[in-house]
Amino acid sequence: MSDAIKHECGISMIRLLKPLEYYKEKYGTAFYGVNKMYLMMEKQHNRGQDGAGFASIKLDMKQGERYMSRVRSAQSQPIQDIFAQINDRINTALQENPEYVDNVALQKKHIPYIGEVLLGHVRYGTFGKNSIESVHPFLRQNNWMHRNLIVAGNFNMTNVNELFDNLVQIGQHPKEMADTVTVMEKIGHFLDDAVAKLYKQIKKEGFTKLEASPIIAERLNVAKILKKAAKNWDGGYAMSGLLGHGDSFVLRDPAGIRPVYYYKDDEVVVVASERPAIQTVFNVPFDEIKELEPGHALIVKKSGKANIKQILEPVERKACSFERIYFSRGSDKEIYKERKELGKLLFPQILESIDGDIKNTVFSYIPNTAETSFYGMVKEAQNHLNRKKEQQILSIGRKITSEELHEILEVRPRIEKVAIKDAKLRTFITQDSSRDDLVAHVYDISYGSVKKGDNLVIIDDSIVRGTTLKKSILKILDRLLPKKIVVVSSAPQIRYPDCYGIDMAKLEDFIAFRAALALHKENDSMDIVKGIYEKCLTQVNRPDKEVVNYVKEFYKPFTAKQISKKIGELLSSSEIKAEVEIIYQTVESLHEACPKNLGDWYFTGDYPTPGGNRVVNRAFINFYEGKSERAY
Repeated sequence: MSDAIKHECGISMIRLLKPLEYYKEKYGTAFYGVNKMYLMMEKQHNRGQDGAGFASIKLDMKQGERYMSRVRSAQSQPIQDIFAQINDRINTALQENPEYVDNVALQKKHIPYIGEVLLGHVRYGTFGKNSIESVHPFLRQNNWMHRNLIVAGNFNMTNVNELFDNLVQIGQHPKEMADTVTVMEKIGHFLDDAVAKLYKQIKKEGFTKLEASPIIAERLNVAKILKKAAKNWDGGYAMSGLLGHGDSFVLRDPAGIRPVYYYKDDEVVVVASERPAIQTVFNVPFDEIKELEPGHALIVKKSGKANIKQILEPVERKACSFERIYFSRGSDKEIYKERKELGKLLFPQILESIDGDIKNTVFSYIPNTAETSFYGMVKEAQNHLNRKKEQQILSIGRKITSEELHEILEVRPRIEKVAIKDAKLRTFITQDSSRDDLVAHVYDISYGSVKKGDNLVIIDDSIVRGTTLKKSILKILDRLLPKKIVVVSSAPQIRYPDCYGIDMAKLEDFIAFRAALALHKENDSMDIVKGIYEKCLTQVNRPDKEVVNYVKEFYKPFTAKQISKKIGELLSSSEIKAEVEIIYQTVESLHEACPKNLGDWYFTGDYPTPGGNRVVNRAFINFYEGKSERAY
């Protein structure tokens, strides 16, 4: 993606179902779980750059023995940093205590991080500061083992204020108004309540206080706790949690906005945000990895028994389509196929744009996530040429000469690697003029890859703000002296903010919004814009379920092609000599390519939860009033 955007976090959970001695004997190490977690987190590194965290629970530890460990990092290489810390602790303990080396029981007792229940998280900060306090997992501590709670997730809630007020009403004092804190405290409240009630009941049955602890662990109804806690949540979430005694859970939102996959055999239960992470790390077949259904939770009791429970009533499935276009690893079998299909479905628009002149057109892509859709685009160009060649050959009413045949067959799509990512913008440059000059050199070009007067078609996976295109890519592509530059987006126009985990919060950041605004000014229709603002104001105090997305009316007077044309004009500076055209995927083609992930609110404004409509209206109010702040 030429415009980098921050996006969903990634979760990993591993529950070892055998004693640690089993893994020592079979795999040569009691650190099997820790090693696998490192790999799981690295395989989801694409989902997190700002922070990473790891937590573990040891089962059946005696009083006075440490049974929970957590480590977090907000360093530039956070995954490497936390596992360097873990390895240092482990190696130091083994060197100073040689008797631990072949004794798993001593390792478990004395060395932190070695446990049967493991939770990992990679964070790409979409809200809040990128400080260690914002890095998952979050920990809620208590002297009662059962009341200890560790939570990590891939989520954003749209109704944090409401959730905060709910906590205040039940007598709590949350330390800050953030969705991570409010969510954890809500679960924690009902966990405390459930443990207290069980303790009271077990005492009535004649058990001692000491005997009550394992019985509480056995009887604790995690599903019931989650149902009460999640009742008023509005957002997209894939949330994982560990309880101090060893129960664990993963919960997915009712619309399936955020992804969750799991795998289970007789040795492990594994959960991740992406299927390839599990498939690669545990070397298991594609078909054995399941997707957690929306509104459901995978709950693993301390005993190791795993069950799927419905927590909330599922609503219309709106799994995030950006997962397929950009965020998730392209090595997933389904995603690889879908990205190729996205490129294929764009080809008719491309052919029209270049007037069918494939012979004098160079096809390329903007590194590197657009590469797969590029393959689909080129494959369809080849299919088109093959059909055309067949027609040419059959239309010749005589025996064709070898020279004629060679001339026909010689025509094929011209493929070049034109744009090369050369450097990253260094944030220590603060002056705008210097910063812009550096941005202009983020990409370099392959000189000689395009002949003067050629068309140049270059595909990107999405065009969000258009900043890098305008300040860098189009300028350097123009140095090759093409007749026309066609920039193709495998995603539709991004028109609306996301409030479920992607850092797209301000309307004025979107090039599609700025293009529509320019069209309103040109058409003297700013009264429509004012009217939308006034309608949005009427929605401020309405209940979420009654709120209407009035921002849709902002785009209604214009066709997608009109907006795309204006985007091309806005991104073309006067110094660019080539004609510039921007082509976007249609929403219909997106759904055809990604039929299981129909979440498209950033393209259509059709939000999957009521809170989304409130957020988009607030974003428009902020824009109109000139407030540069988030809408959630």
